[in-house]
Amino acid sequence: MDSRDTTLPDRAGQPPAADASGLPEVVDQVALARLYGEPLFALPQDLYIPPDALEIFLEAFEGPLDLLLYLIRKQNFNILDIPMAAVTRQYLTYVDEIRTRNLELAAEYLLMAAMLIEIKSRMLLPPKKTAEGEEAEDPRAELVRRLLEYEQMKAAAFRLNELPQLGRDVLRAQVYIEQSLQPRFPDVHIDDLQEAWRDILRRAKLVQHHKITREELSVREHMSLVLRKLQGRKFVEFEQLFDPARGVPVLIVTFIATLELAKETLIELTQAEAYAPIYVRLAYQPA
Repeated sequence: MDSRDTTLPDRAGQPPAADASGLPEVVDQVALARLYGEPLFALPQDLYIPPDALEIFLEAFEGPLDLLLYLIRKQNFNILDIPMAAVTRQYLTYVDEIRTRNLELAAEYLLMAAMLIEIKSRMLLPPKKTAEGEEAEDPRAELVRRLLEYEQMKAAAFRLNELPQLGRDVLRAQVYIEQSLQPRFPDVHIDDLQEAWRDILRRAKLVQHHKITREELSVREHMSLVLRKLQGRKFVEFEQLFDPARGVPVLIVTFIATLELAKETLIELTQAEAYAPIYVRLAYQPA
């Protein structure tokens, strides 16, 4: 069908306007469809639709057991006392329907149909007693067991499907936190401070003095000396605060003064990483 020969009235009852090429100017809401970019205002008369192009399945089953369970529950049959004649008749009706459409799909259903017919035929025969004199088991027992197990698994699958699922019911929250560009140095561990102190003592022992004198040392005075060394400087290496030439007593007092300053939060001890040099700086920066 050529859309160039089609002229249908618009919603107001007037034929659509045509452009210079003869094509009617119609918006997409009026045209039924577009074929190769051209609007169609009526279905082609020679359009062929195969009879099996559209199939509607009112009920979908996942296998023979699902179909059997559906037939039993739909008619409120007792699953422990299945009326085999009625169920087999309805089951075969369904199998005949799907066999005409999909032979491969009907194969497993035909196998179950054969099992139903066998159970029905065994029920028609007189029951046989076992060697111990007991009555034989009901021919439907195995089928009932399989149906009950399948129903339990189906119910469990339904309950699992009702649970919230990531991507279907809930979404994972994602929050992007902008990291600070200013590096944060780790705190100095007490073991690192002790190791640095022992290293200073080892180097101090290399300087030997034979002159014995008694000197009174003030912790407060050395605290002022440490602050004076840090004044105006951004960082000072921990070892530069000590003068090994002045002897061990001065080193001890200087170390105590450093600890007191750190305790009073007047100085900060920082270290970039483990076993790295320790640096000292003033906790405040004068204006």
